[in-house]
Amino acid sequence: MSQPRSIFIVAGETSGDLLGAQLMRAISETSKAPVRFSGVGGHKMQEAGLYPVFPMRDIALMGAAEIVPRLRNIFQRMNATAKIAAKSVPDLVVLIDSPEFNLRLAKRIKRRNPSIPVTLYVAPQVWASRPGRVRKMAKFVDHIFALFPFEKTFFEEAGIPCTIVGHPVVERKNMMVGGMAFRQTHDILSTSNLICLLPGSRLNEVRRLLPIFEGALELLLEEFPDTKVAVPVVPHVREHVLPRLKEWARAPIIVEEEAEKYALFNAADVALAASGTVALELALARTPAVIAYRVDPVTAFVARRIITTRFVNLINLIVDHPAIPELLQENCTADKLAHAVGELLRSEAARKEQLSYVDKAVSALGTDDLAPSIRAARAVLALLEKKGAKASP
Repeated sequence: MSQPRSIFIVAGETSGDLLGAQLMRAISETSKAPVRFSGVGGHKMQEAGLYPVFPMRDIALMGAAEIVPRLRNIFQRMNATAKIAAKSVPDLVVLIDSPEFNLRLAKRIKRRNPSIPVTLYVAPQVWASRPGRVRKMAKFVDHIFALFPFEKTFFEEAGIPCTIVGHPVVERKNMMVGGMAFRQTHDILSTSNLICLLPGSRLNEVRRLLPIFEGALELLLEEFPDTKVAVPVVPHVREHVLPRLKEWARAPIIVEEEAEKYALFNAADVALAASGTVALELALARTPAVIAYRVDPVTAFVARRIITTRFVNLINLIVDHPAIPELLQENCTADKLAHAVGELLRSEAARKEQLSYVDKAVSALGTDDLAPSIRAARAVLALLEKKGAKASP
């Protein structure tokens, strides 16, 4: 039997946990040799076989206001993770997204053991802010598995080998079904509007956005009184979200199962969502959407001075057009969100126009016969083979 391979894999948030689980399963199914996984991830990666070194929630943070009070703990976790990775000498390190944490982690792992290959799965968006950082990354990143075609030239010109694997979210396209059954289960008439609210997967996102979403909903219900509302809730923010939702004047439908969440996307007339990977899932479901986000003032001040792109939503970035409304910071208010969502509920033309751009973007994400996670798994295994060949006498 072939010698087992070891991969140290780190994800720092819910979307990364899902990408990591997809990648791990694809590697296990594709590899001719057994593969052992250790590192940091959530429950999905643990279900896929990850041996965790500490809980993912310890690093699932965003924004200066949340990070600064826990900075000591974050760096302790970062240093401990680097120490464990370097000491265990895995055949490969795969760091998934979360660039604020993972780029620093990559540097520490390389400092402790330069012989360990360190890779990134999901390229950090340095092309969107401070592009000069990419040449520094070449000193501690050996390979990047990127999602978008335009990233390959950018990174390889800086000296970092890059493989385009496509966006794993497209693998969920066939899961966006069950809308009619969802409406029947929850007694929602075909003539009633159904709004899906997605206030985020991080605790700080939810704390900041949920009250604004509630205010927007109250305004929408004045104009559209027959509207139903559903809110998907992820496990690690459940305890914070559920008590708040129970206080709302119009009790929303709570969705906790993944399959039901995708059925909701399929059923909804429009979604109001925090910026993130969920925007791509909504695009796959062809659900018209409004994207919102707000961070603390310090983070916003810094971001405005370093971000060079026109948009934050990937759909808009891909088509280079404001197809999906982005209401950020001072524009992320209850009245502006209600107006944008209301326009999509009122206007069939507005929905059709948005979806025409969405369809173009989804096509560019890589919806062909080969799943992106399989492409990524093959790229990972090719690096392992290359490392094994170099190690052979």
